[in-house]
Amino acid sequence: MAQRHPHEGRPSLLAQLLETRALFEAASIPYALPLLMHAPMGDGHPVLLLPGFMGSEGTLIALETYLHNRGYAVQTWGLGRNVGFRPGHASAIESKIRYLHHESGRKVSLVGWSLGGVFALYGAHQCPQDVRCVVTLGSPVTVDASGSAAPPLVKALYRLIAHPMGAAAHSMQPRAKSLRDRAALPVPVSCLYSLSDGVVPPQEATIDGDPARHENIRVWGSHVGLGFNPLVLQIVADRLAQPEDDWRPYAPSGVAGLLHRALTHEAVPI
Repeated sequence: MAQRHPHEGRPSLLAQLLETRALFEAASIPYALPLLMHAPMGDGHPVLLLPGFMGSEGTLIALETYLHNRGYAVQTWGLGRNVGFRPGHASAIESKIRYLHHESGRKVSLVGWSLGGVFALYGAHQCPQDVRCVVTLGSPVTVDASGSAAPPLVKALYRLIAHPMGAAAHSMQPRAKSLRDRAALPVPVSCLYSLSDGVVPPQEATIDGDPARHENIRVWGSHVGLGFNPLVLQIVADRLAQPEDDWRPYAPSGVAGLLHRALTHEAVPI
C-alpha cells in the first residue's frame, strides 16, 4: 500500500524559518539545466497547472516554461489569485478540464502546488474520464478529523483571506468531502512532499492508497520553493511522461536519481 508519512504535529520552527530557501532553489535552475534537459520529452497532451494559496499564474512560470519545453500543451487555471477552496473556483476547474479534454481529444494531466493540489484532486474526482494523472506538490491532501497541523501563522492567514472559520469551513463542503474517497479515484496520483516543508507537514501531503496508481515521493526543499526546485521539476516531467495506459511508480535513475537519493537519504540499491 502507498502509505502516509508517519510524521506527527506541525512543521518544526526551523523548517518554518528556512522557507526563505526558496530563493536559492529558484536561483539554482540555470545551473541545473543540463540535468533538466535529460528528463523525458512529453507526448503533447494537455497539462493544467494550479497555483497554491495566494499564488497566481505568475508563480507557475518555472513549471509552465519547463513543461512547455518538454513538449506539453500547458495551461494555467486562469482564475487569478488562489484565495481558498471556493465553490466557484472548483466548478470552473471542472469545466476547464472538460473543455481541454474536448478541445484536444486527449486526457488532461493536473499539476497542483499546495492548495492547487486539492483543486486538482477535486477535478479528478469530478471527471476522472477526462483526467490522465494528478501530481501534487506539498498539497494538504490528507487532513485528519482533528484538523490541520499547519503552523498557526498559515491558519491565521487562511482565516483572514479565505474564510473567518478557516480551512475547516471549506473542507466540510460537499465538494471537498468527496476528496476523502481514494477508492473512487481511478487515475494515477503522485504526491511530492518534503520533510523540511515549513507549511504543510508530511503526514498531510501524503496519502494512503493502492500502489498500482498512488504514490508518495519524498523530495528535498522548502514549501514555497517547490515550483522552482529543479529536482521537483525533473520528477514532474518524469511522471507526466508515463504512458497513459502503463503508469508505473517513480523509480529514480541516472544522475537525477543519485541526487534524489542523496538529498532524501534514501538507500542506493546495490
